[in-house]
Amino acid sequence: MRALPEGQPTSIMNSMPRRFFLQTVGCQMNSLDSELVAAALLRAGHRQAESIGRADLILLNTCSVRQHAEDKIYSLLGRLKEIKQERPATIIGVLGCMAQKDQHEIFRRAPCVDLVVGPGQLSLVPSLVEDVAAGRGPRIEVSLDRIGSGSDRASVAKSFARFTPRDIEPTSAAAKRRRHQAMVRVAFGCDKFCSYCIVPSVRGPEQSRPASEIRDEVQRLADEGCLEITLLGQTVNSYCDATVQPAVRLSDLLVMLHEIDGIRRLRFVTNYPKHMTDDLIEAVRDLPKVSPYFHVPAQSGSNVVLERMRRGYTVESYREMLSRIRERIPNATVTSDFIVGFCGETEEDFQQTADLVRDSRFKNSFIFKYSGRPGTKAAELYADDVSEAVKRRRNNDLLAIQNEICQEDNQPFLGRTVEILVEGPSKMAKKRGEGTKRQLVGRTTCDRIVVFEGGEELVGRILPVTIETIDPFTLFGKVVDSTT
Repeated sequence: MRALPEGQPTSIMNSMPRRFFLQTVGCQMNSLDSELVAAALLRAGHRQAESIGRADLILLNTCSVRQHAEDKIYSLLGRLKEIKQERPATIIGVLGCMAQKDQHEIFRRAPCVDLVVGPGQLSLVPSLVEDVAAGRGPRIEVSLDRIGSGSDRASVAKSFARFTPRDIEPTSAAAKRRRHQAMVRVAFGCDKFCSYCIVPSVRGPEQSRPASEIRDEVQRLADEGCLEITLLGQTVNSYCDATVQPAVRLSDLLVMLHEIDGIRRLRFVTNYPKHMTDDLIEAVRDLPKVSPYFHVPAQSGSNVVLERMRRGYTVESYREMLSRIRERIPNATVTSDFIVGFCGETEEDFQQTADLVRDSRFKNSFIFKYSGRPGTKAAELYADDVSEAVKRRRNNDLLAIQNEICQEDNQPFLGRTVEILVEGPSKMAKKRGEGTKRQLVGRTTCDRIVVFEGGEELVGRILPVTIETIDPFTLFGKVVDSTT
């Protein structure tokens, strides 16, 4: 546990417990990390605040994948400076990927910050808060640098080791917060080293959790009433528990979890195209509880760009993978990610990406403008030479193609009855603060979003809904029979 050098402020003196507010930016990994941190704080006796204004412990769980996400956090820290001035006893912490990447730079740019904690050290948050509250000064805890650490990979991996629900016994964070759904991390870190990506540096070496440990966690969640499990990994389909023989692959793990009574749905994200093996596709096909949904980022439709990105596959192999999925599971839905305006991307390269989106008919595509990240190979080797105006135009063009596909592919759902798991109030309902009957949202097994009206008692149930209207992103319907 490290304090800052002498000369940093040590004026925070306040007794525990505290009211904490935790804001999350980024991916599902960050969301799960936040759930675990929140549960650890609750277990330590803290209480959750409804808003930043009501909190005396403010934690920001951050993302470093794109510059916009970092800018958003630094902007928020600028506003939190005022809260700190008004209430000096308030503790402010920056957690996650940006904490690992920027480290001491965060204290320099935002002197109001008291805690900087990387994603590998989040289990220490309650004790670090206690240190700051006791007047021991600002604290920083980050993992070892996987670059320049010599050949001792084990020590680096250990420093990046992540905490899981077993650290917050007896009840998992996910089950406490939303009993019917839970995310379960099956692997940590990434070894792909795509040239544009900072994730291997901030989340560490790829490590798979023991299959027996995962099964025990899912069993516990099922016993607590959980219906849907989402398995998480940076490249989840490269999961392999080699501590047992034969080794347990993701397809084997799905078979193990499928046998657990009470679990109704199994999902997994995010997939790496090269590891989309036939045994995994066939497990999805043959196991009724596993949702026929694959998120497999392509990133580009140009082999030239893919090579520069160091993605490790070609457009032809990606198309072949899609063919294998759709040949074996005709009703499967596939979503993807794309980066436009990557270093050196020509108009011809972009048109090849547009062709891939048109031909593949993804259920959805998450499209991003390239954002150079210091510390990546792309930032070191290539000029960010595509103008912001061109990036914006390509982003909008690709989005328009995808939206047209979404509208067309949602059309056949009109009049159909689909089975959904009700997740809770829709975003609009949360804004409106509606009463006993409000707009709810759920998802089909193939990950289509369905919005309908209903009471809070329907949350966490699996129901049939008849679709009455559609738009490119959402199906709107009416519950057929809420007694199901």
